[in-house]
Amino acid sequence: MQQRPIQFYYRGDIVRVQQQPPTRTVLQYLREDLHACGTKEGCAEGDCGACTVAVGELRHGELVWHAVNACLMLLPALDGKALLTVEDLAALAPDGLHPVQQALIEQHGSQCGFCTPGFVMSLFALASQHPGAGRAEVIDALSGNLCRCTGYRPIVDAGVAACAAPPCLPNPEPIVAALQAMATAPALDYRAGGARLRSPRTLAELAELYAAVPEARLLAGGTDLGLWVTKQLHELPELIALAHVDELKTIEHDPEWLRIGAAVTLTDAFAALLAEYPELAELARRFASPPIRNAATLAGNIANGSPIGDSMPALIALGARLRLHRLGAERELALEQFYLGYQHNALAPGEFVRAVLVPRRLPSNAAGPAPFIRAYKASKRYEQDIATVFLALAITRDDSGVVQDARLALGGMAAVPARAPQAEAALIGRPWNAVAVEAAMNELQQDFSPLSDLRGRADHRQRLARRLLWRAWLDSQGMTPLQLDELEPIARPAPEETL
Repeated sequence: MQQRPIQFYYRGDIVRVQQQPPTRTVLQYLREDLHACGTKEGCAEGDCGACTVAVGELRHGELVWHAVNACLMLLPALDGKALLTVEDLAALAPDGLHPVQQALIEQHGSQCGFCTPGFVMSLFALASQHPGAGRAEVIDALSGNLCRCTGYRPIVDAGVAACAAPPCLPNPEPIVAALQAMATAPALDYRAGGARLRSPRTLAELAELYAAVPEARLLAGGTDLGLWVTKQLHELPELIALAHVDELKTIEHDPEWLRIGAAVTLTDAFAALLAEYPELAELARRFASPPIRNAATLAGNIANGSPIGDSMPALIALGARLRLHRLGAERELALEQFYLGYQHNALAPGEFVRAVLVPRRLPSNAAGPAPFIRAYKASKRYEQDIATVFLALAITRDDSGVVQDARLALGGMAAVPARAPQAEAALIGRPWNAVAVEAAMNELQQDFSPLSDLRGRADHRQRLARRLLWRAWLDSQGMTPLQLDELEPIARPAPEETL
C-alpha cells in the first residue's frame, strides 16, 4: 500500500482530503471545513436523522444513491464514492427547488426546520430508488428521521407527493466517470493526526495486515465504531477498513447455505434473508433505520457482540454459522458458540469473520410440515429503539404435530444472545399446543436471570419473554395481531371544515 489522500466526488469535482484525522466524521468535515451547514448535528449517534446525506456508488455499473448518517460515517468511508448534501438539491431542478423541497413547502412539512434537511435527503434517496413509492414505503424510509414540532402527517404527505413527481437526479455521466477513475487508485493507506487507516483491496491483503496488527480495529459500516469516537471519545490509532475487499461484499447461494459476506450491508443482507425467510420482516423493518442499515453490516452487528443486537437471536434460531478467517486458514463455528461473555467472543488474534452462513429453507415439498419461524422485538418505541427483549424461534413438527426440534433464542435476557435450553426441552417430544407452550414459558425463568437497567427491570423482562412466546403460539393459530401499516391514516379535513 502507498500513502495517498482520501478522495470522493463532490459538487462536480474529485475532492482530495489530507491532514484530517481518519476518525473525523463526514458531518464534522462538512460543517467545520466545507461550511456546508445545511447538514445538521442533533444526536451525533444516528438516531435523529438531522445529519442525513446521500452517498452514491456504482452497483452493477449503475449509479445508486442511498441515505446515510453523516454523524457516524468516518471520512475514509467516503473514499471512492460520491457525496450529495441538502445544499446540492436545488441546483438539480430548473426552477430552483427540488421536487422534495417543493413538496415539503406545499404540504407545510417544516416548522422550525432543524430536522428538515435530513427529511429532504431521506426522501431524495427514496425517490431516486423507488419512484412512485407509496405511503407505507415513505413511512419506512423516514423511520430514522425525528421531528419534534411539525408532526409527521404533512411530512409523509410531502414524501408521497415527491415520489409521484418525475425523477430529479444529478447527471450520472460525470459522476460515474469519476467513480470509475477513483476505482483505479491504489489501496488506501492514510495517516494523519497520529492515527492510521488502511483499506486493503483483497482478502489475502486483509488477512496478512490484520495478522500483523491484530490490535487494529476493523471498520465496516462504522455505525457502532463511530459512537466510540463521537460519544466515548476513544482514541483509535489503527484502523483497517473492509469497504474495498470485494470477496467480503458477496451474497452466495448454494443448495445448503446462504453465505453473506462480512462487508455486505444490512440492507442487502436483509433483502437476501427475507427472500428466504419472509417471517423476519419485523426484524428487517425495525432494525435501526434505513440510513443505519445502508451503512452497517450484518457481520459487524454480530462481531460487536451486543447482548441486545437484534440480528443474533433470529440467526441463532435459524442455526446460522460463522466462517472465520486467519491468514488463509478458515474454520466454521455455530453462532451460538461465538459468544464467550459480555462483548467477548471466540476470535483468535488476527482472525475475523469472513461470512455469515444461514441454512437455506427446505423446499415446500420436503417431508413434514414447514418449520414455524417467528422473530419478535419488544421495545419502548416501535422504530429506532434498542430491544428490551428480542425472541426468535424455529419450531419443527412432524405430521402429527409433535415438536421434533425447537430453537428458542433471546436477546436482552443475558450478557450475550443465547438459546433457552430448558424451554426448548419442554417443547420437544410434545404436541405443539397451549399446554406445552405454557410449560416452556415457565422454564424461561430457569434459563435466564436478566438484569435491570434503564430499558426494563428484570421481572419486566421475564414477563416480556413469556408473553412473546405466547404470542408465537397465538400466531401459529392464525391470530396475528393488527399491524400498524393496516391502520388508515387520518384524513385531512377539507378547507371549509376548518375554523
